[in-house]
Amino acid sequence: MSLLKKSNASEVVYMSPNQKAVKRLLKNKAAVLGLIIICISVLIALFAYAIVPDSTPDANEQILEIATEKPNFTMEMLKVRKNREVKDPNIIKFLWGGRESAHRFIPINDYRFDQDQIIVEKYTGRDRAGEPDTFNLADVVHPISLENPQISNTGNQLAFHNVLNEKQKFDIEQLQTEIKQNNIETKRYLLGTDKFGRDNLSRLILGVRVSLSVGLVAVLISLLIGITAGAIAGYYRGWVDEVIMWIINVFWSIPLLLWVFALVLALGREFWQIFLAVGLVMWVEVARIVRGQFFSIREKEFVEAAQSMGFSDFRIIFKHVLPNIVGPVIVITAANFASAIIIEAGLSFLGIGVQPPRPSWGTTLNEYYKYIGSSKSFLAILPGIAILILTLGFNLVGNGIRDALDVRSNAN
Repeated sequence: MSLLKKSNASEVVYMSPNQKAVKRLLKNKAAVLGLIIICISVLIALFAYAIVPDSTPDANEQILEIATEKPNFTMEMLKVRKNREVKDPNIIKFLWGGRESAHRFIPINDYRFDQDQIIVEKYTGRDRAGEPDTFNLADVVHPISLENPQISNTGNQLAFHNVLNEKQKFDIEQLQTEIKQNNIETKRYLLGTDKFGRDNLSRLILGVRVSLSVGLVAVLISLLIGITAGAIAGYYRGWVDEVIMWIINVFWSIPLLLWVFALVLALGREFWQIFLAVGLVMWVEVARIVRGQFFSIREKEFVEAAQSMGFSDFRIIFKHVLPNIVGPVIVITAANFASAIIIEAGLSFLGIGVQPPRPSWGTTLNEYYKYIGSSKSFLAILPGIAILILTLGFNLVGNGIRDALDVRSNAN
């Protein structure tokens, strides 16, 4: 325990080494910046569907007529009700996977009413004339039964059966008013649209989920394997250490990405398999660090005392030794988190990572890197900046933790 005196010299405050390390970490401006970046990224990932403009699953609302539009693009849309029942999910399901849109969006230049119909001039591009299209008012506002799709005009009213096969009647004037208020919408795309007419901002925001998820699961897998292998090798030594080191050296001798490619091709390209593949190749460095720490701590007096008291090897390893090497493990964990994000982006960029339509920053880079140098270069620049910021955040935190735990450099 260390003793710190307050400025008034009337009281003393005892601070443990861990508390002093946390205090040093919080004084490190770069590390605090990294923590802020990570916290903001986590909050965005958790509440992504609540803040994105396109809250459909994977932000996959495709409107091909407005493909690759520039930032701050606005378009008037006609919302046409889908002719099937679309249920709203509960809040948990919504935050996890979004909600399906109950409407399909049609970009329009202009519209007018003609009794029981709405005639729209469809938007087909900036340099092309719009094409007229006609929709029944009831079909725009309400879901019509596919088994009984007839809509009857009784003068001032429209009668039809909805998807629940219930017969309904509405005044034509009432339907026109409802369309003006609820079914004509001006949508703004702050970061433009991609080649499928999807909102770039929404997909960019949802991409942080993939990066953080891959990083988290891959790091947990690497820690589980690496700590176990390193602890066993460092504690038992002898032939056990030689066997584990032989395995580590085999993994170490082959480039990391080659291992990932092989595992992805062997396991498949599903979402969880990417996690597994990245985690299975990142345990080696963890195991080497843990093994080295065990070599030095195993000879300490408290370990010998625990052995003389008859404690089991399992208890000594996981209860007495591991808590004393938490610092280096945390540092390598932060570095591995950043590495996992880059590896996932690289795999997706090469087309063997996260598969469409799930948004991934690496996939976006793969689709739009050819636009670099053109007026649409933002499509590739934005996900690149996002990867840079997130990996920088983890590296800053990792460096800050390393400096905070370095007792010798902070002795004064």
